[in-house]
Amino acid sequence: MKPPAPIARLVAALRRLPGIGEKSATRLAFHLLGAPEAQVGELAEAIARLRSEIVLCAECFDLTDVSPCAVCRDPKRDPALLCVVEEPADRAAIDRSGRFSGRFFVLGGTLAPIDGIGPDEIRVAPLEERVRRGDVHEVILATNPDAEGDATAHYIHERLRPLGVRITRIAQGMPLGGDLEYADHVTVGLSVTHRRAMD
Repeated sequence: MKPPAPIARLVAALRRLPGIGEKSATRLAFHLLGAPEAQVGELAEAIARLRSEIVLCAECFDLTDVSPCAVCRDPKRDPALLCVVEEPADRAAIDRSGRFSGRFFVLGGTLAPIDGIGPDEIRVAPLEERVRRGDVHEVILATNPDAEGDATAHYIHERLRPLGVRITRIAQGMPLGGDLEYADHVTVGLSVTHRRAMD
């Protein structure tokens, strides 16, 4: 027997979330039905406000509610050390490691020519502009160690090499084909700490 339309609609919406299958979505839907109205209202309001209150940091392109973001405003962060990541979740993973005290730059994806994603579709030009300002002495390329991440790292390396900045790539710790977002903080920390120069 099919569930009532409002429950089926909620289950279908929840299934669009990563890692949520039919059983989990159904369990969440019935949990929300039994939860206090205030709790459900709070969740609905948080979801509704998420898109309207989150902006991109004008400096690093991370997600924030105030631009520039807290990391870019933090005077304890070393502006000479710039870690380049694919997505905001990767920035959060490196920050959780507690091993990095510099600033970040979020590319917003990786090069994927087959999918029509070239340098203009990610933030390579703004990255180059930031490095040209002269306050960055080392760029750490922390793209994922997969085909797209490696291709993106090599492309950025070629674009930035003439600028005379030191360029390193995360190394130890991250498995080939791994994803920064899902790695534990110790593994991510080792990857940042044991980065290597790109020749």
